[in-house]
Amino acid sequence: MVQAPNILWLVTTQWRAQAFAHAGDPNARTPCIDALARESVNYDQAVTPHPFGPFARAALLTGIPSPANGIRDYFDPLPGQARTIARELGECGYATSFFGKWHLGRRDRGVGLVGEDHARIVVPAEERGGFGFWEGFESGFLLNNPWLHGTRLPQPACFEGYQSDVVCGRAAGFLRSGGEPWFCCVSLEAPHPPYDSPAAGVPPFAGPKLMLPPNVPRGGAVEVRARRELAGYYAHIEATDRAIGGLLAALREAPNTIVVLTSVHGDMHGAHGLFRKGWPYEESVRVPLLVRRPGIPASIDPACISLVDLPAHTLAWAQGAPPPGISDRASISMPSVVSLPDQCDRIWRGVRTPKRKLILNEDGSPWLFFDLEQDPFELQNLASVPSRSEEIDRALNKTVD
Repeated sequence: MVQAPNILWLVTTQWRAQAFAHAGDPNARTPCIDALARESVNYDQAVTPHPFGPFARAALLTGIPSPANGIRDYFDPLPGQARTIARELGECGYATSFFGKWHLGRRDRGVGLVGEDHARIVVPAEERGGFGFWEGFESGFLLNNPWLHGTRLPQPACFEGYQSDVVCGRAAGFLRSGGEPWFCCVSLEAPHPPYDSPAAGVPPFAGPKLMLPPNVPRGGAVEVRARRELAGYYAHIEATDRAIGGLLAALREAPNTIVVLTSVHGDMHGAHGLFRKGWPYEESVRVPLLVRRPGIPASIDPACISLVDLPAHTLAWAQGAPPPGISDRASISMPSVVSLPDQCDRIWRGVRTPKRKLILNEDGSPWLFFDLEQDPFELQNLASVPSRSEEIDRALNKTVD
């Protein structure tokens, strides 16, 4: 009888697909994840369905895009009985566990999003997505000294150290002592702001050696801010790469383990003069997706897979069934405007393929149309898409070519 595989999801926050050494970023120091990539199927055109945390996280856990999964607004909690991958795998005999950032709980709009008050918000057991074991925090953006609560911690407790190290270490210890098969989601906040937070002793990557892509405007405030933010961003990337490497090393004694590494969205970092996420540009929408499966050779897969597809693939791996086919186009959208600084200012929806991307405004009028094959940095908006609906339909169909 073939033993069901263990399955590990490593989910980061704001880590865009371009920001790895193996992806060609000269600033990124990612030796541990680069080593994982050399053993994985690298879906180098993977996208998030929604480039904003709660919307993407709900889609990732349920396989249902927002708002159909119950998350229409930034402050909406995941419905308590949502049909998540944890519930699906639990019914297949898996021990399920979650560690780290949740960001799908009930949040008081009056509590500051950054800081200890937010980090200590308790997620009730019945609202933890059906995971058998849960240890984490709602949010709070404390990249150091996180507050954790959950199955064995009824009240939030502060753990000294770099958040990625703490969460990965707690997960490693738990998984080594548990039975098989298991499914574990390790959710890390880094490399999310505040970018100037200490990064486990990794110095900021600053100075003239920090190279900017051509779509970041030069010579003004945007460049100054981009360089300042990226200095910390790449430090947190290096520190979190090291933490992930430690977790993977600790699990070497569990060779029958599928490892998935991804991020819920990216960050603009000055590209097109913009910052943060929610925007439909590649820096915000395209995410890393590495899948290491025992017996499957490493490769680069250009399919336009979405994070919303991952639960179905995970369930198929658990059941020993062929993974479902991947569409040649992925839907992307922002279902609402998040009223926070720098975020996208409009509701939009669109479609992306490995070659093209079309973005429509809420009223269906065209906003952006790019030929990604000819213009990977989206330096030119090719939006010669007429406003008439039938011609927009033809443009959408053309993206499949």
